[in-house]
Amino acid sequence: MQRRDFQAGLIAALAAALSSPATAQTGGKATSAHEETGHDMSQMPASWTGKEQIGMLVYPEFTALDLMGPQYMFASLMGAQVRLVARSRDPVRSDTGVVVVPDMTFDECPKVLDILFVPGGSVGTLNAIRDDATRNFVAERGAQAKLVTSVCTGSLLLGAAGLLEGYRATSHWVTRELLPLVGATPVDARVVRDRNRITGAGVTAGLDFGLAIVEQLRDREYAQAVQLLAEYAPKPPLNSGTPRSAPPKVRRMMTDMFAGFMQKARVALEARPQRK
Repeated sequence: MQRRDFQAGLIAALAAALSSPATAQTGGKATSAHEETGHDMSQMPASWTGKEQIGMLVYPEFTALDLMGPQYMFASLMGAQVRLVARSRDPVRSDTGVVVVPDMTFDECPKVLDILFVPGGSVGTLNAIRDDATRNFVAERGAQAKLVTSVCTGSLLLGAAGLLEGYRATSHWVTRELLPLVGATPVDARVVRDRNRITGAGVTAGLDFGLAIVEQLRDREYAQAVQLLAEYAPKPPLNSGTPRSAPPKVRRMMTDMFAGFMQKARVALEARPQRK
């Protein structure tokens, strides 16, 4: 059984409200969800199945967890089409060595998306900011997307594409202070919503970010079922996940480690072509 099928069965079991039976299209023939998954789906509200078009950007040296957390949550939106989009269909290697295979190229991506998502990274993100094709793709799809979103330093790429001017946003704690360079107001929060811009903080915040969007696009009970399936109930063994909670020595070490990156990021953002 596929994870998505198992999840659909779990959500059906948790549903408290009766609605019209859900159906799926398979090879032009309408089939019941029970036939598709082996679960009785007749209890599932029709509002729980959507048809969102979601484009998730990938580029060389992106941070894998920036993508994978939100992708898990987006893939939990029954009826949604979640696609990985890149300059080409060639495999793309993340900054930790995880390789993903894109579903489509920039040219193949739908012009209008329900969600445009941009992951972060370090050197890879700076290269994406400098790359005209990547930056222009983000700008063009972002101008028409219903939700323009990012996790971690992905917000810097959104900003470089001209999509955060006048918006509140967040980023990884190391780079949050750079957001004013792209006209954004930095906010210290795991998830920041400002109109149709939704940004997540560093790396693991992508799980909170994705779950928040699931709740927004479906409802609270649906999101609770997704959270339960993911067994997302974090209790980290250490309390060093923010600059406030980390020991001063650790905080200084990490800040110093990224000093060179921060300078390069400033240069890249200041040198970006201004969109008219």
